[in-house]
Amino acid sequence: MSPALDTAFIRPKDREEVIRHAVWNSVVVVDIDHRPPASEISARMDINTIGPLRISSARATAATLRRTEQLVRKDEEPSLFLSLQVTGTSMGTQSGRECVLRPGEFAVFRSNAPYTLLFDEGVDSHFLRLPLAALALPDRLLRDTTTVALGSGNPLAPLAYSYFSQLAASKDLHPSAYADAAVAPGIELLRAVLIAQHGDSGPARAPLEATLSLRITHYIREHLADPGLSAAQIAFAHGISVRHLYVVLAESGISLGDWIRARRLAECKRELAGPKGRLRTIAATGRSWGFVNATHFSKVFKDAYGISPRAWRDRCHPRASVRSALDASASAHAS
Repeated sequence: MSPALDTAFIRPKDREEVIRHAVWNSVVVVDIDHRPPASEISARMDINTIGPLRISSARATAATLRRTEQLVRKDEEPSLFLSLQVTGTSMGTQSGRECVLRPGEFAVFRSNAPYTLLFDEGVDSHFLRLPLAALALPDRLLRDTTTVALGSGNPLAPLAYSYFSQLAASKDLHPSAYADAAVAPGIELLRAVLIAQHGDSGPARAPLEATLSLRITHYIREHLADPGLSAAQIAFAHGISVRHLYVVLAESGISLGDWIRARRLAECKRELAGPKGRLRTIAATGRSWGFVNATHFSKVFKDAYGISPRAWRDRCHPRASVRSALDASASAHAS
């Protein structure tokens, strides 16, 4: 899919206006101060809308974005603006506070108060805008948790970063009937992040329970390569019983063993097809994703995809398989 905006195809003198129009219409109305001269300005943006979320993924030359008092007064729908840092660093200021964002971190800003975002190294970020009403959080909590770098210091923040990054990268949810289903747990997850950041454990219980299935599946993905991954380990990591673990997953339509096996097989299939697919044996690839028995790995792989892992690898690397056959033939003749 082509990006919604690519200044490589726009005359230099028109780039500032085109970028401003794209930002204003996709996420939020801000003043944009470009650092380089017009001839050197570049920007590439992908724009999407999923349910109530407006999303923009942008890469651009250095710029400063200002949400001024005048622009705030024109805003008809108070919203929360998320800035997710992909590479490089950026700085945000609002209500007398400032924060520096590094890759894997994000911050939230209220659209109904002025703020400034500085991208001295260029822009490489995902931006999302969500109506404040959808979060239903107290104003004081929102004021206390905006302009804060949300990252490793908050155990829920990396999960939220991953979730919203995947939403931003999705090309299939925009026109589908599944958009609301994808956004709803994200909203609960964001509520949980902000409540946890505020240190208010009481109100955190509801969003934490609502996002438990999401947090469990994220944990499993992070530990797929662990051959000892078990229901007991997963339950312990989330402070619940094994029985409750199965109940939570069942409510999301997930069978634990099948879900883990499917994700592990998908990683093996991806790795075998990748550029380094022939650098390890089939058995070693299986072991690296938790399949300790090579025979069992080959069987479940073929059951899932209708082809053995070796045949799949050879199909994805035809030149390498031909070369291997020629080498084997030459070796046989030499002997």
